[in-house]
Formats: sequence, C-alpha cells, structure tokens
Amino acid sequence: QVQLVESGGGLVQAGGSLRLSCAASGRTFSSYAMGWFRQAPGKEREFVAAISWSGGSTYYADSVKGRFTISRDNAKNTVFLQMNSLKPEDTAVYYCAFREGLGLYTRALEYDYWGQGTQVTVSS
Repeated sequence: QVQLVESGGGLVQAGGSLRLSCAASGRTFSSYAMGWFRQAPGKEREFVAAISWSGGSTYYADSVKGRFTISRDNAKNTVFLQMNSLKPEDTAVYYCAFREGLGLYTRALEYDYWGQGTQVTVSS
C-alpha cells in the first residue's frame, strides 16, 4: 500500500499563489508517476497536471497551463503543485495520485493510489 498526504491548501484571493505538496510513503517502487486532479462541488474530478518519474516530462490541463507548475523531489518522495495567478474557478478539492511506472498519465483510472484531498478556495 501507498499512503499519500497532501498539504498546502487554503483560502487565497484571486491573483494569489499557493503551493501544494503531496508526500508518499509505504510500499516502495523503483519508479512511479504522479499527478494532480481536482474536484469542484457538483462537478466530476478533472485532471490538472502530471509528471513522469524523472521529472523530465510534464503535462497540464489547458485551464491551468502557464499558471501551474508540477515538480517532484524523488529523494523525499514528494510532488509539488505551484499555483500562481489563481482564479475563483480554481476553487476545488485537490487530490494527488500515484502509480508505478515511468510514463506520463493523465486519466484518473490510470492511477492506483489517491490522497485524501486538500481544499483550495479562491475568493474574487
């Protein structure tokens, strides 16, 4: 089993920034990919960003491209999501996701483990 713990959410004004972190622990893998998803009230969970094992490949949803940056520190088994120029429509619960592998994965069903989520609220 893998445990994922997110942190860094909160309340911020539009135009502000937040940095989310997700620390993985438990079962070890030789390589693993991670991603961030979000779910707003009344909406389905949607992809935000993904990063490969090496960190050399990243992919973003069009809605966050140019504003959000995903990164990782494999020595600390942690992935980050730097969110800048936040908008009210970014308000959601943000989840990190984990799966074994070297690739880049953008669909929720491709991930095996999920964190409990952290609330991000952007006020106008």
